[in-house]
Amino acid sequence: MKHCLTIAGSDSCGGAGIQADLKTFSANGTYGMSVITAITAQNTQGVFDVQDVTPNVITRQIEAIFDDIRVDAVKIGMVSRPETIRAIVSTLKRYALPPLVVDPVMISKSGYDLLQPEAKKALIEELLPMATLITPNLPEAEVIVGYRIDSLEKMRRAAGDLHALGCSNVLVKGGHLEADAIDVLYDGEHFFELHSPRLHTRNTHGTGCTLSSAIAAYLAQDYPLKEAVEEAKAYITEAIEHGFALGQGVGPVHHFYALYRKAGLDV
Repeated sequence: MKHCLTIAGSDSCGGAGIQADLKTFSANGTYGMSVITAITAQNTQGVFDVQDVTPNVITRQIEAIFDDIRVDAVKIGMVSRPETIRAIVSTLKRYALPPLVVDPVMISKSGYDLLQPEAKKALIEELLPMATLITPNLPEAEVIVGYRIDSLEKMRRAAGDLHALGCSNVLVKGGHLEADAIDVLYDGEHFFELHSPRLHTRNTHGTGCTLSSAIAAYLAQDYPLKEAVEEAKAYITEAIEHGFALGQGVGPVHHFYALYRKAGLDV
């Protein structure tokens, strides 16, 4: 079995962050491990507080994993402070780095800032160039490139500009466009458009975390990049389609829908 590591924040209601990543790793046939960067107080209605983990403890978590267990892929999510980013970057550079997927988490669905303004520079200059793939949604990509992205043409432009920052591959997610859900993958030479029907549901908590973790799981299993993205997109589409109501706000996607169905459980 391949081993995947998520470096991200904890979601107390279990739909996003570390919890979503570990569910996704398991659902896609890999063993999941975690380094927690922050503890959030959140539920389906929003994020109410964040407590960052100290850089030293983040470093020690990474060391504990890499010094003992083979890591076949890494996914990085919420890294809210410059100190957090630098601790991760400096520690990972000491090891032979497997495929690295960076989901540049910046703002929660409820509008809570998950990336401090002063951390943007460290994210762009220090973390993104290490990535095998980055997976920004449109608002995140806009923050990084500095202009509005409201069309497929601008998504392609943004993918090129993000690649120029040093990222090996870029996946710009088009879920915030009003048309069909089209993502643009750019490998530095070719653009690929990945189409899927737009699903009209409010239960989409954890979609970005889940997609990036699924890509990492397939990269760990030696899928070529484009195929890994395609498999992950098919997985998240089904998870969104069968997302369920939880609490009083935005419910989570269904990470284990396919497995529950195969087991004959009521999904």
